[in-house]
Amino acid sequence: MIDFLLKLLGDPNEKKVKKILGIIDHINALEPEFEKMTDDELRAKTDEFKEILAKRPKSDNVKADRILEKETLDKLLPEAFATVREAGKRVLNMRHFDVQLIGGYFLHNGHIAEMRTGEGKTLVATLAAYLNALTGKGVHVVTVNDYLAKRDSEWMGKIYKFLGLTVGVILSNQHDAEEFNRKRAAYACDITYGTNNEFGFDYLRDNMAASKEMLVQRPFNYAIIDEVDSILIDEARTPLIISGRVEKSADTYTLMAKVAPQLEKNIDYEVDEKNKNVIFTEDGIDHAQEIIGCKDLFDINNQYAHDLLNALKAKELFIKDTDYVVKDGEVMIVDEFTGRLMPGRRWSDGLHQAIEAKEGVQIQDETQTLASITFQNLFRLYPKLSGMTGTAMTEEAEF
Repeated sequence: MIDFLLKLLGDPNEKKVKKILGIIDHINALEPEFEKMTDDELRAKTDEFKEILAKRPKSDNVKADRILEKETLDKLLPEAFATVREAGKRVLNMRHFDVQLIGGYFLHNGHIAEMRTGEGKTLVATLAAYLNALTGKGVHVVTVNDYLAKRDSEWMGKIYKFLGLTVGVILSNQHDAEEFNRKRAAYACDITYGTNNEFGFDYLRDNMAASKEMLVQRPFNYAIIDEVDSILIDEARTPLIISGRVEKSADTYTLMAKVAPQLEKNIDYEVDEKNKNVIFTEDGIDHAQEIIGCKDLFDINNQYAHDLLNALKAKELFIKDTDYVVKDGEVMIVDEFTGRLMPGRRWSDGLHQAIEAKEGVQIQDETQTLASITFQNLFRLYPKLSGMTGTAMTEEAEF
């Protein structure tokens, strides 16, 4: 039925492709001329393009200036793509086919390119990455793991380096003092490869930095996301979180674990099982203050109310051998979907400590969220964004 309707009404994406066939013909017509160039002449095209961009019309308005910049890049596109194609042939013995030129065009224009396995997504990205890197503002190529980031930066990096651009890669082990400078240098490159996690965590770390000297990233400019469905849909709402230790005595958790059983459900507090929350009643507040021996349960200097609520949640809402198990003296979370244990994962905001106190095991240091962002919100920060996947049409509505 869908195929019939597409034939009857026409596939809108097919119409878009037909509109740019003239540009593809233009790129193909340039190929004989570029084949005759020496390596130095081909490399000199990069400086030529940069000079044209430097002389372009400019505006003080950021949005207007980006429009003017894109107009210049659009004019450079046929020659820039022809340059990358020729470099690919000479350096990697790989020639961009017409379907790859089409993919590169749509990536440059901030679209998602659906490309089947074997159509060469990695090579397609070089076209849009090179063209947009000419601005000097940086291009991020986002992959799903360190292996692909390193492989692609070295493999496709040969094309960029041949044409006079710099290439960097961000890996997940780059967090010590020595690696800080390498990471900053990688972000200063024309094209930077890395995983969605590392780009995200570096953004959070930069937002926590005490001075400009501690920043590694430049302002975001343009990103090409490989396996865009995995990153922007499957993991869209997954939060990246940086936590820090909270200096707090374990005695408070132990005290509240003793107070909680002395309070009665529906008299001293009410339980909202749907939202996993506990609410004090007026009588409950008075009763708790009497047991603890304090005048104000909500005094910000002691946080008794917060810690007691966690103890009551541990009592009423988190069930041993269902929500968690005690193994080797540790409280381990059980995944509610798979039933598997989740080593290393802990409930935040003092809840895990409340459960540890309830079970009488060693209470570990509490952590608090210092910075957090979802992938969805992270990639909204890029003024220009594009992606590649093999299954774009099935998730079209979600994109």
